[in-house]
Amino acid sequence: MTTHTAPPRTAPPGPIGRLNVGSHRAALNVFMVVVLAHWAEHLVQAYQIWGLGWSLPKSKGLLGYQFPWLVTSEWMHYGYALIMIIGLFLLRPGFVGRGRTWWTVALAIQFWHHIEHLLLLLQAQTGHFLFGKAVPTSVLQLVFPRVELHLFYNTVVFIPMVIGMYYHLRPSREELAGMTCSCRHAVHRHEAAAAV
Repeated sequence: MTTHTAPPRTAPPGPIGRLNVGSHRAALNVFMVVVLAHWAEHLVQAYQIWGLGWSLPKSKGLLGYQFPWLVTSEWMHYGYALIMIIGLFLLRPGFVGRGRTWWTVALAIQFWHHIEHLLLLLQAQTGHFLFGKAVPTSVLQLVFPRVELHLFYNTVVFIPMVIGMYYHLRPSREELAGMTCSCRHAVHRHEAAAAV
């Protein structure tokens, strides 16, 4: 029985190609720092609400506590949603196989999350609120409270993203043969260390 290995994926030309070949591992690390910093914001806000019993308007997370206008203007929230969708999109070409599938799931969910934040930002900037509400309101906020909804959104984007990274850094032999990014060298070092 012969095993077919996929030819290495060719990187797109230009800066995106360079990002997904020589700088993929470093870019993923930077991206994860941004993602974890945003998680810290949400977890601090959740602790302020449910752990300390603060009112929702007072519970603004770390940055929002120091700079309240960031939270009320929607710029911080939208900026993060934009960074997430750009990061997921730009780093996707470096993934292959199962890792790429899970990363794409995270990108698709983040696309909708981004739309929700864009709606909130536009409402905050124009003062015209949707659905007859007195404050900026996203579509699914009609059903779920905002804090819980955005904790949910971040969770359902984060989980497939982490699964995608796991498979990317622990590829099958066929997936490894198709990898062209700098993560491939880390996988080889990991395998060599495990063999010793």
